[in-house]
Amino acid sequence: MVIVQTEDFNAAELTAALRKRHAGQAGALVTFTGYVRDYTEGQGTHTLFLEHYPGMCEREITDICQQAIERWQVPEPTVVHRVGELHNGEQIVYVGVASAHRGDAFRACEFIIDALKTRAPFWKRETLASGERFWVQQRESDAEKTAQWAHDTPNNAKESS
Repeated sequence: MVIVQTEDFNAAELTAALRKRHAGQAGALVTFTGYVRDYTEGQGTHTLFLEHYPGMCEREITDICQQAIERWQVPEPTVVHRVGELHNGEQIVYVGVASAHRGDAFRACEFIIDALKTRAPFWKRETLASGERFWVQQRESDAEKTAQWAHDTPNNAKESS
């Protein structure tokens, strides 16, 4: 399930729906919720405005989820990503992954959020408390983290519980 929306989301409800959808099959559920934070090291992030390329964005996120499904033993993940103007402290993204085993769920969830940061067509414009605005550039460390997944061997450390 992939949703891109302006409205806030209820992470507890999304997790409950994920659990219900995979009832009896999942021994592990891993979720990640990302929030707007002060990216400026003390200059005071007031808002973060997220733009996206409609249609293309959802297709890329779906592709990322499909890659996770193929690499690890996980059924359909849930990804909800907000766009529009978000204030410091507000939720941006939710990723939920269910699996029979915790290792697959953890790895798939981390892969999805790493890939979202570098592959999904989102653009972020930050507004500081001073009123200064600028486009946020992709961090080299995020690109390096995503690139590391190409060297990860899927299903190489399966668990029995």
